[in-house]
Amino acid sequence: KMSSIVDYGDRMTCILFGDGAGAVLLTPNEAGQGIVDSILKGDGAGEEHLHQKAGGSRRPPSYATIDAKAHYLYQNGQAVFKIAVNKMAEVVEDIMQRNHLSSDDIKYVVPHQANQRILSAMAQRVGVSMDKVMINIDKFGNTTAATIPLCLWQYESQLKPGDRLILAAFGGGFTWGGAYVIWSQ
Repeated sequence: KMSSIVDYGDRMTCILFGDGAGAVLLTPNEAGQGIVDSILKGDGAGEEHLHQKAGGSRRPPSYATIDAKAHYLYQNGQAVFKIAVNKMAEVVEDIMQRNHLSSDDIKYVVPHQANQRILSAMAQRVGVSMDKVMINIDKFGNTTAATIPLCLWQYESQLKPGDRLILAAFGGGFTWGGAYVIWSQ
């Protein structure tokens, strides 16, 4: 629920984040289907570019933090854009390399739907055509943690058992990751 931490007076962030929910059940690789490989990384050094100043354990809520609007999300969009492209592309490339996959082997890359420019830049960097990138930001916007489940739901009718997907995400706390999944149903 992003609407509770977005300052609707801040045009740099309020137009970027929306509420959404989704869930997907992914299982370990069994009988050649499910999760085959995954990568999860993080770097707290990016805190200055994407953070919430108060509301957590380090700076609990108080009248002063609420009056200072310190409970809202802050983002340095240019810095986050560059790092998101690099890190999502990096996990896609790493998963492809570790699993001896080429772009021809992949049915879809399923990226976090931060913005269209990030999706395009990431696809170009990893050498995957845009017709192999699941996109629904134009329909739902950036629903943060719900973007990948919503993509899988929207594209489910186009997926067949055995289709190879690479999921890639970048988000809060400067965390990023990816997963290689063989679709089962």
